[in-house]
Amino acid sequence: MDITFLLNGEPVSPTDVSPTTTLLDWLREARGLTGTKEGCNEGDCGACTVMITDETGSRALNGCILFLPQVHGKHVTTVEGISAPDGSLHPVQQAMVDHHGSQCGFCTPGFVVSMACAHLNKATDHDTQLAGNLCRCTGYAPIIRAARAAEAAPVPAHLENLLLHCSENTTGGPGAGPRVLQPTHSDDLARWYAANPRATLIAGATDVGLWVTKQFRDLDQIAFLNQCADLRGITDAGDHWRIGAMTSLTMLEAHIAPYHPSLGAMLRRYGSVQVRNAATIGGNIANGSPIGDGPPALIALGATLHLRHGETRRSLPLEDFFLAYGKQDRAPGEFVEAVSVPKQPDTLRCYKLSKRFDQDISAVCGCLNITRQDQTITSARIAFGGMAGTPKRAAAAEAALTGASFTADSFQAAMAAMAADFEPMSDMRASARYRMQTAQNMLLRYFHDLSGQTTDVSKVRA
Repeated sequence: MDITFLLNGEPVSPTDVSPTTTLLDWLREARGLTGTKEGCNEGDCGACTVMITDETGSRALNGCILFLPQVHGKHVTTVEGISAPDGSLHPVQQAMVDHHGSQCGFCTPGFVVSMACAHLNKATDHDTQLAGNLCRCTGYAPIIRAARAAEAAPVPAHLENLLLHCSENTTGGPGAGPRVLQPTHSDDLARWYAANPRATLIAGATDVGLWVTKQFRDLDQIAFLNQCADLRGITDAGDHWRIGAMTSLTMLEAHIAPYHPSLGAMLRRYGSVQVRNAATIGGNIANGSPIGDGPPALIALGATLHLRHGETRRSLPLEDFFLAYGKQDRAPGEFVEAVSVPKQPDTLRCYKLSKRFDQDISAVCGCLNITRQDQTITSARIAFGGMAGTPKRAAAAEAALTGASFTADSFQAAMAAMAADFEPMSDMRASARYRMQTAQNMLLRYFHDLSGQTTDVSKVRA
């Protein structure tokens, strides 16, 4: 596989490297760029943050779970490239000095890259932009002060126009063996995957990356999907939105938030900026996790999943894709192509329950979408993550609500009916009893929410 990209403005072409070599390891071991640090090695701490620039813009990503083929044809900026060629500090670097934003310094390079990328993109929601960067000694107050102080400073000239001059993207046999593909179109992927159904498809690598860095798996056949532009993006199809499987959660959040603000707010809590910039909605679905936050919301919206095997395509309701824990309705060699979401009035509410507000896995994720005519409930779609071995609808609760009046009593009855829908498990995140009670309470929260009462715990005051 040919890999060529710009590294701090310099064209590089790594050779004789495994396709599952992470950018972090290559930077440190092959290039001596040790400013990019290894902390958690799973995309949580942000010490490995790098800035990636391509035709879609510049974004912060975790280098520890980013494989080298994923940066082919892009511009990689590490902390060493944040300052100017003459050594002049970037405004965020100077602000970190002025506002005492660093103590031990281990996390500082990652913070600087995240801040510089946000500065380049004129993003000033600093709590969000830095949620994926962890600091154990300085404390966040001086770091946030530094980010604010640098807001008005101009973008340095060397970062203002990060242009790509790398060679044309290529496909074909990799240098490390004949079992890796980086297609540029889904047609090529479909043909190859049908012939190699045991291969691993890598989209954003926010999950597969951990197979390598934490489980030390040797991946055999691999297809990197990041060059398949036709699988990326959101299309207005009249009565629905068609969302390509390679659409990042960042892109999905930006598109969906104006139509369904509650879903947008939940997506903002999915991982970190770095994770959302890499993670894809197709990967989130195909992973089949019972605690993935995307599927419950999409199920509540009545989403349809589109699958492809060679030249054969089929569609099914998203909830039917999840058969049992670790098992999905997907044949060998078949991949997720897109998901369609019907356009509809906004009655969706998404409630994510986790121990931390940012960057945490849900103990329970409840998504409710209930329509009514006058005060009569005409339909109810209620889906939960974390309550079963798959993302699952609360059929008994839905039945109890459909045709009932939109009153607290009706929702209390649905709460009782929900006991027939789930048998949750106890684990380190929550007990079965806690999960059931909080899931039931989400129904009552929905009633109060749609009745105009404040239910956001960040806004409730005693």
